Amino acid sequence: MTPSIAGTSTPDVGWEPVEPVLPVIGCHGGAGATTVALAVATAAGDARVIEYATATASGLAAAASAELGHTSSWSQGRRDRVLLERITANVTGPQDVPLPTAPTQPVGLSVLDVSWELSQLLAGSSWLAEQVRGAPTVIAVTSASVPGLRRLEGALALLDDHEVADVVAGVVGPRRARWPRGVAASVGSRTRELDRCGRLVEVPPDAGLAARGLDSQPLPPALLSAAATLLWLARADTYEKDVPS
Repeated sequence: MTPSIAGTSTPDVGWEPVEPVLPVIGCHGGAGATTVALAVATAAGDARVIEYATATASGLAAAASAELGHTSSWSQGRRDRVLLERITANVTGPQDVPLPTAPTQPVGLSVLDVSWELSQLLAGSSWLAEQVRGAPTVIAVTSASVPGLRRLEGALALLDDHEVADVVAGVVGPRRARWPRGVAASVGSRTRELDRCGRLVEVPPDAGLAARGLDSQPLPPALLSAAATLLWLARADTYEKDVPS
């Protein structure tokens, strides 16, 4: 089925994109999921980021280097080889999120920046929830803090309950060797298992990005390197990526 144009569909209509879909979920507010989603799409090359945040909470408002216009529901932009789409209206929940537009150029991957609280999303029957539940792999993003790791453990439990196939986690913060003792001690059993399988990735913070937010400037090389690792781990065979160096 050809993806429907946003604004012409009802919330209970499904979405069947041609390209692979990779959801990126923030385990808590301010975790850095939008930044990671953009970095993963940049590492992928010809890709797009679809941001599912209400208009007043967008993290991509200044990220495009060129604006491509908007429909009744979406604002579209471009950043090098990455298409950016963000919602132009205020929506109250996942059930109100419009279907994505058909991409204006061929894309090899759609990265879904899922901003909704995970338990709220998975408890519903929206098309967005179906995309998360049916995705081959989901990237969960959290911070290297006691609350952040607790939220990651809770997210892993929720995803497991809903039989999401595979999860890769990005932890934004200092390297593991520099975590305070209390942070290291807060790692739960599911997170330890993810780490044991090599699916817990350190994502270095960047002071400049933290201060100014996402804009049209290039992303830091260390962030892109971590994003390439996340992308490779997210079923490299599905997304046809080489092992990052």
